[in-house]
Amino acid sequence: MSRTPPTEPQNDKDSGFLDQTLRPSRWDDYIGQKNIKDNLHVLLTAARERSHPPEHMLFYGPPGLGKTTLAHLISKETGSVMRVTSGPAILKVGDLASILTNLSAGDILFIDEIHRLNKAIEEVLYPAMESGTLDIIIGKGPSARTIQLDLPPFTLVAATTRIAMLSAPLRSRFSGGVFKLEFYTDEEIAEIVRRSAKILGVEIEGGAVDEIAKRSRFTPRTANFHLKRCRDYAQINKSALDKATVEKALAMLGVDELGLTPADRDILKTIIRKFSGGPVGLNTISAALSEEQATVEEVYEPYLIRLGLLERTPRGRIATDKAYAHLGEKGAAKLL
Repeated sequence: MSRTPPTEPQNDKDSGFLDQTLRPSRWDDYIGQKNIKDNLHVLLTAARERSHPPEHMLFYGPPGLGKTTLAHLISKETGSVMRVTSGPAILKVGDLASILTNLSAGDILFIDEIHRLNKAIEEVLYPAMESGTLDIIIGKGPSARTIQLDLPPFTLVAATTRIAMLSAPLRSRFSGGVFKLEFYTDEEIAEIVRRSAKILGVEIEGGAVDEIAKRSRFTPRTANFHLKRCRDYAQINKSALDKATVEKALAMLGVDELGLTPADRDILKTIIRKFSGGPVGLNTISAALSEEQATVEEVYEPYLIRLGLLERTPRGRIATDKAYAHLGEKGAAKLL
């Protein structure tokens, strides 16, 4: 049985990881978050003029807004080596000690999802951030002794989607600043889509760009995902990447004109059809959908609330008039 030889990639920009390819490598290419960029420009420029590593920084916000990208840009701007790890990967104090002692002067340590650090590990991180020392306990019982190691000057850049889970002492040690990333506007998302299409070597029409932008949930990562899937659809169907193609491709994914997924619509339909529009409790909704409460509350509800399709009240969740209209359901939202 003969096998068809694998085809060579037609576009060098598609080789490797696409997400890495689409990530901005220069400040001028980083679209949006102007306030954060202005603050970082002052912080990094002042540190460079003093020939001193920048102070520790923390970025927080929903997934896909560019926290990791900012960390990479800081590394490029300062000409520093960046060591990357994550909260779940640091299982014990020895892991953190190994990472810190292998840093060189001026290095940047990036810890993603830092809220998942063990509390005992946080305690070791405090003096490392504040005074550049690492306290290690050797041995157990009466023979135990403490060794204090001096660390080279370094910058900790951390990212989290759950800043409330960080302890107050850890948050206060990010002396360079704690920065919240905001959702993007449709215009900013459209600009990101045009840039990504250019990198991928894809010709895309203006109407298609706007259509992807308005369905991307104000999030660059989602916009790039939609662009790649629409590109695939256009390639397979030998069609231009225009507005009609985008509509067909996203309809296949179940993404409607507001960016709602089938799971989003199921939540609204459940509240409207099974519970007369609400109010209904979170545990009841999760049971009706066979979905975990945390998933409903943290993954789906924020976007529905942001669009004004869902309200949280003391008595439970309520589908709004806008939700009824969007789904084409009869009736109206209840007023409490």
